[in-house]
Amino acid sequence: MFKLISILLRGRAHDAEQAFADRNAVPLLAQQIRDAAQSIQSARRSVAIAMAQNEQERTQHATIASRIDDLEARACAALAKGNEALAREAAESIAYLEAERDQSEKAQAQFTTAIDKLKGTIRLSEMRLQELQRGERLARATEEAQKLDVAGADVGLATLDDAEQTLARLRIRQSQNEMTASALKAMETSTRPAGIIEKLANAGCGAPLHTSADDVLARLRNRINPAA
Repeated sequence: MFKLISILLRGRAHDAEQAFADRNAVPLLAQQIRDAAQSIQSARRSVAIAMAQNEQERTQHATIASRIDDLEARACAALAKGNEALAREAAESIAYLEAERDQSEKAQAQFTTAIDKLKGTIRLSEMRLQELQRGERLARATEEAQKLDVAGADVGLATLDDAEQTLARLRIRQSQNEMTASALKAMETSTRPAGIIEKLANAGCGAPLHTSADDVLARLRNRINPAA
C-alpha cells in the first residue's frame, strides 16, 4: 500500500512539474536562449585569449630563432680563433635554444588546431542560436495571436509547440557539451604520443629529438672547413 501511495505521489509531482513547464514554456525558452548566447560570448572570449597566447608564442619563437643565429655566428668566430672552450659554451646555449624552439613550434601547432576547432564549434552554435531566436519570436507571435482568438485557439497544440522548442534547445546544449568534451579529449590525447616518442629517443631507439652540443660543434666545424 505504501509503495502504491509513493508511486502516486511521485506521479502527481511529475504531472505538476510538466504542467508548470508547459504553462511557462515561452519564458523558459527565452531564458535558455539568453543563457546560450552568454555561453557563446564566453567561448568567443576564450578563443580571443587563445589567439593572443598563440601570437605571443610566435613572437617568442622569432626571438629564439634570432638568438640561435647570433650565437652560431659568434661560435664560428670563436672556433676560427681557436677558442674551443668559448665555442663549446656557445654550442651548449644553441642546443638549449633549439630545444626551446622545437617546443615552441609544437605549441603553436597545438594552439592552431585547437583554435580552428573552437571557431568551428562557435560558428555552428551561432547558427543554431539564430534559428532558435527566430523560433522563439515565432512562438511569441503565435501565443499572442492565440490570445486574440480564444474561441479558435488550441491551447494544447500551443503547449506542444513550446515544449518541442524547449526540447530542441536541450538537445543543442547536449550536443555542444559533447563537441566540447570531444575537442578537449583530442587535445589531451594529442600530447601522449609525443611523450612516448621522447622516451624511445632517450632510450636510443630511433633518431634523437634534441641537438647536443657535440652535434652543434661538428656542424659548425663542417661549415668552417667543408673539405675536412
